[in-house]
Amino acid sequence: MPQPAEDDAPRRLLLAVDAPSLLHRHHHARAHTRHLDRSGRPAWALHGMLRQILESIDAFAPDAVIFGLDDRTSSLRRDFYPAYKAGRAEKDPELVDQLDRSGALLNALGLATVTPPGLEADDVNASAAAWAVREGWQCVLITSDRDSFAHIGEHVSVLRLIDGGIHGSPLLTPSRLQALYGVPADRYLEFAALRGDASDNLPGVNGIGEKTAATLLAHLGSMQAVWADLAEDDGRSVVAALDALAAETGARRIGNLVRTRLAAEGARERYEFNLRLMSSRTDLDLGLTPDVPGTPGLLPIDPARVQRVVGHLDIQATTDLAVRVLSTDPASTRPAQ
Repeated sequence: MPQPAEDDAPRRLLLAVDAPSLLHRHHHARAHTRHLDRSGRPAWALHGMLRQILESIDAFAPDAVIFGLDDRTSSLRRDFYPAYKAGRAEKDPELVDQLDRSGALLNALGLATVTPPGLEADDVNASAAAWAVREGWQCVLITSDRDSFAHIGEHVSVLRLIDGGIHGSPLLTPSRLQALYGVPADRYLEFAALRGDASDNLPGVNGIGEKTAATLLAHLGSMQAVWADLAEDDGRSVVAALDALAAETGARRIGNLVRTRLAAEGARERYEFNLRLMSSRTDLDLGLTPDVPGTPGLLPIDPARVQRVVGHLDIQATTDLAVRVLSTDPASTRPAQ
């Protein structure tokens, strides 16, 4: 859980949710239920997403919740790289229907949604993290993807949803990310650009896997330092650092091999190409005005509104949970125990 500020006055908390990530996940996990809403339309992905978010709100007691949605009509990244995310299976029409309806459901409920033109939910998450830091808030990014790891910091963590729901999912902080990948959060994007991302059809630098990428960043500090060493000193620091580590651990010496791979034609261009595609916007206008009562996304929400909107999904247990969770004051406004 996010920790209070040092002066014991709790920071307000923003949950930023990658809605398409959760909808995809729950579409596949819950399709066997064939659950329909009161209009007879497919609703299992919508219900699964909402249920998981309600459980997250119950656990974190945030002051505001914002959902990022993908622009499904255009993509600046695909314009730049037509093969972006190529190879993914075509979306099931029933998933498409629920993706298209998700924004209307969340808006009707009184939660904030942002669909940035030509961009993705990842950009909303990144902008939410930046907004929270500027405004003195805590932020938890909720997603099943790794793209948001680069935004982890003192006041930003990532709840990466995996099998087992929120209680079985890791809340990644700077120290936990370091333990998991061997890189600090502010170098995660460089690490990912070296490694590549098969799910987005972005190959990594040839011959550079996760372990080597993490080792380079741990011992050279940054890829800027690595490229500078290759250009100005024939990669001697790269070779020395990797071979010294091999001597300590008894592993095979790979310094010269890695230097050759990084110096190969197209290696740096591949890294910089990936870095450009993987970088998220942090300057989106999220429309958050937390000091204006009634602003979309602020909690608590009128219980009658919650009852009406969530009730349309036609699962009473979820409606009851929603009324309790969304109508409860945030943790930052509760009296100290």
